[in-house]
Amino acid sequence: MDEALLDERALSKLRWRCRRGLLENDLFIEKFFDRYAPTLTVGQANALGELMDLADNDLLDLLLRRKDPVGALDRPDVRQVLGMLRTPQAASTGHGH
Repeated sequence: MDEALLDERALSKLRWRCRRGLLENDLFIEKFFDRYAPTLTVGQANALGELMDLADNDLLDLLLRRKDPVGALDRPDVRQVLGMLRTPQAASTGHGH
């Protein structure tokens, strides 16, 4: 996996590519960029791009853990990025309930 950090232009293009028609997906993706944009690598961006090729409902199934990646998407780099996307929304609130 390419460990080079994404430059601003590539990050901007990736953000644009990640815009989704389904609000639920957008919320996951927005939190992902809020958290990881400064440290995203080229390899992670490529894996994210592959996830963005999925239909909205298929992507949402992965994000909500209804399904796991299969076939060409069942790779460590894709699973890593999916794990980053799936990070619980409540993690930053500091509540332990």
